Amino acid sequence: MAEDDASKTEEPTSKKLSKGREEGNVAMSTEIKSWMILMGSAFSVAVFAPWMMRGVSHVGSTFIFEPHLIPMDFPHLRLMFSDVFIRLGILLGPLMALLFFLAIFASVGQTGFVYSPKKLKPKLSKFSPKSGIKKIISVKSFIEFVKGIFKLSIVTAVAFGLAVPLLKDLELIPGFELVHTLDRMHDVVLVLLSATVAVMAAIAALDFMYQRYSFIKQMKMTKQEVKDEHKQSEGDPIVKSRIRRLRHERAMQRMMAAVPQADVVITNPTHYAVALEYKMETMPSPKLIAKGIDEVAHRIRDVAEENDVPVVENPPLARALYSAVELDEEIPAEHYKAVAEVIGYVMRLKGQLPPQ
Repeated sequence: MAEDDASKTEEPTSKKLSKGREEGNVAMSTEIKSWMILMGSAFSVAVFAPWMMRGVSHVGSTFIFEPHLIPMDFPHLRLMFSDVFIRLGILLGPLMALLFFLAIFASVGQTGFVYSPKKLKPKLSKFSPKSGIKKIISVKSFIEFVKGIFKLSIVTAVAFGLAVPLLKDLELIPGFELVHTLDRMHDVVLVLLSATVAVMAAIAALDFMYQRYSFIKQMKMTKQEVKDEHKQSEGDPIVKSRIRRLRHERAMQRMMAAVPQADVVITNPTHYAVALEYKMETMPSPKLIAKGIDEVAHRIRDVAEENDVPVVENPPLARALYSAVELDEEIPAEHYKAVAEVIGYVMRLKGQLPPQ
């Protein structure tokens, strides 16, 4: 395993990261979610707690001040507890909804929306005692354990350091009225939550950077993996070369098959050859139907001679047409005059035009 990790020197490709995302493998910090939930709790304590505590004290006032008025038969008790649960649900529902939304937001905010059915599929390996033991004694588990101890120690130290001065009047609290006791508890809890949120913000930021580093390290690839992925994406170079060669051969066959239809072949005389077709009745201008250099030029000239297609030597025109015109394209206007002279010469040879 150490050798495999050492050989993973390449940064993960976008395809590797995308595949990991499809499998639900993304960089996720649970400390971010914990921090968001704590921040939501602190906000709720600061804004909603007085209203919620008044509601809770009102709901519980009957149990505290008038317990003798509570009917003890089952139907009345069922109705009373149903009413208590509904009223508590109304009081605590906004807080629960806020914390749920913040937990979802913390997850989506880190990774975006990730839909991974593969993550939900049951795997027998998950139920294997061997794999379970490996997870327990793995380096990652040890790091998470140390991180948890460190986080708990820091939060406890900060909370204890703040709580001791705030609770000097602890022995006097039983003498307070319920409303004053709740107000005092509200102040203490708000201070402790605010301090915890501040500490957790630093811990969450550090954990997020660590999770990103750990994720990228886990997703790194070996040089061979990068090559294999490139082959899969771009295709095997040997196969691609063979396909290109086959396409070129077929294109050459089609081009050579078109040469007998040409009206003239213009040559360099040895290095360049272009075949032109011109049907005066149906074509507005001549069209290039074959072209080539060196070996291909020789083949074009040979096919032309075998099929009695006139071959005219005009080196400047042959080179110009080869460079400027693609297969099955009409010649551009700047070459009309030179091509017209060649076509006219050929047509006079064939007796299609009177001699000059």
